[in-house]
Amino acid sequence: MSGEIISHEPATGAELWRGPIGDVDVEVAAAREAWPTWAAMPILKRVDALKRFSERLKANPEPLADLIARETGKPLWESRTEVESVANKVDISMKAYSERTSQRRSDGTMGARTALRHKPHGVLAVLGPYNFPAHLPNGHIVPALMAGNTVVFKPSEKTPAVGAKLVELYHEAGVPAGAIRLLTGAVDEGRALVSHADIDGVLFTGSARTGIAINRALASRPDRIVALEMGGNNPIVAWDTRDISNAATLIVQSAFMSAGQRCSNARRLIVKQDLADPLLAEIRKLADRLIVGAPHDEPAPFMGPVIDNETANGLIDSFLYLISNGGQAIRFMTRSDENMPFLTPGIVDVTNVADRPDVELFGPLLQVVRVDTFDQAIAEANATAYGLSAALVGGTPQQYDQFWANVRAGVINWNKPTNGASSSHPFGGVGLSGNHRPSAYYAADYCAYPVASNEAEQPRATIGIGLANEH
Repeated sequence: MSGEIISHEPATGAELWRGPIGDVDVEVAAAREAWPTWAAMPILKRVDALKRFSERLKANPEPLADLIARETGKPLWESRTEVESVANKVDISMKAYSERTSQRRSDGTMGARTALRHKPHGVLAVLGPYNFPAHLPNGHIVPALMAGNTVVFKPSEKTPAVGAKLVELYHEAGVPAGAIRLLTGAVDEGRALVSHADIDGVLFTGSARTGIAINRALASRPDRIVALEMGGNNPIVAWDTRDISNAATLIVQSAFMSAGQRCSNARRLIVKQDLADPLLAEIRKLADRLIVGAPHDEPAPFMGPVIDNETANGLIDSFLYLISNGGQAIRFMTRSDENMPFLTPGIVDVTNVADRPDVELFGPLLQVVRVDTFDQAIAEANATAYGLSAALVGGTPQQYDQFWANVRAGVINWNKPTNGASSSHPFGGVGLSGNHRPSAYYAADYCAYPVASNEAEQPRATIGIGLANEH
């Protein structure tokens, strides 16, 4: 398809990058042609190429960090942590591959043996989001390549420059050009890639709406592996605690880190009624101190802009909707420049909003619900079709046990932020948050399939019953 994708810096509006829209058929064909050779390559050779990618990034992280900061608007300090995660993914994936998809053999009788090995699927489509444009797709790409798949990577149309740079870094490290292909494009290219006849699977991170569309498009294709990570309407429950200051800090980190543009950000604060006023006062005081600014500002900002003006407009509209339908503003969401997507944190008490929308408001907007009992808190936490992340702040060990046992989520934390996930653990959710194929450490599971074998050096067989006598 002809045309261009153009990327602009959210913090300045300046054009950052432009490139031609890719050809889906060409990119898939190149990955398909490369797959037999890449899959047949010894695992250690594939790993060597990926380790070179990691080592080069560790040796010179700043260009990619700067590009991420400029294209997403996130602070430079945060972009540096993203690059660190990208570089560390190779070692983590090596360990996960060994533990979760290793080869096993055992001896049987008469020289026979059994074996369990894993095979790559073939050509995998990876569709990445804009909020972590390097780290999140890389979390699919590294284990996919390590397992012997080839990849066609379509970055978000909002962050194509980072996607292009990531693929360039792979190629410079020695990953063959056919093993990972870049597909630049928007919705039409993503749709064509997902439905392409020569794709063996789709690995997706993004919105529930897009994930559901992918699931629907492939509903008649059980032969294709589909891994979906689709965000959440995540609850953080605040219960009995004397440490109001640390509780407020955990909640602010959960809600407003990355300008609220993490799939694991807290969207809903569910708080015990008699704790609400002092805790909310402390949260507001801390939120008032958060610096919102451009990536390279000094002093460094806590958060940058949201990704674009359209997103900022939608968040302001959502804030006003909640206020006009019974919500009470605890902290108004403001926008200093109508032409730029910088937003201050918004906090709304929605206890008296009759029909609370169960949507992922992807930005710095926290809804507050007051409850009287812990059972009510759990019920409110589960009042969503999503199920990615949840956290309890305060409470007793017994209450945390109850919380853990009854809250529906794939990540459940205690006295830690909702967005505090470990790279050595699986990351994924239930409901509209995923399709039971968690990523991170468990990505190895969906990048290869198990093959069980019974083997012997020579054919040996007898039929001991049911044969007529020889004549």
